[in-house]
Amino acid sequence: MTQDTIREGGCGCGHVRYRMQGEPIMVHNCHCKLCQQQTGSTSVVNVFIESDNVDLLSGELTVHELGTGSGQRHTIHRCKQCGAAVWSHYPRFAELMTGLRAGTLDDPGSVTPDVVIFTDFKMPWVTLPEGIPAFGEYYDPRTTLPGQSVDRMRALAARGRAAEG
Repeated sequence: MTQDTIREGGCGCGHVRYRMQGEPIMVHNCHCKLCQQQTGSTSVVNVFIESDNVDLLSGELTVHELGTGSGQRHTIHRCKQCGAAVWSHYPRFAELMTGLRAGTLDDPGSVTPDVVIFTDFKMPWVTLPEGIPAFGEYYDPRTTLPGQSVDRMRALAARGRAAEG
């Protein structure tokens, strides 16, 4: 797939629809306790992409601030009608990078995790996929992700610093 790749998705009730253009910077499958509690599931798969590449097509979102494993806060954007989590923004990149919930994509199988993280906290009966790097906690993106992904994250960090003045 190319930068011209377009994926669409939405919430469970159909009120919220969005479009994502381009390939993800990275895809995480996170098994931390907070993700388990916040999703009511064994883990979450987040598709990270520049926020400029995500458009809300219809519906309204509510914003909920919750904790992260680092102790910082992140915002979860949920459908105003059904409450489904659609995407998040994390502190390091503020609103410059969006973490879309892969399960909200019309074709969630069109993305594959680059890494599985916080496996120290996974349910004991969960089997990790072969061929995808797995880490007990977090990892160093600079040594694990492709250079293009790291470059995109650096560009977002620089934009954030420039915006702060």
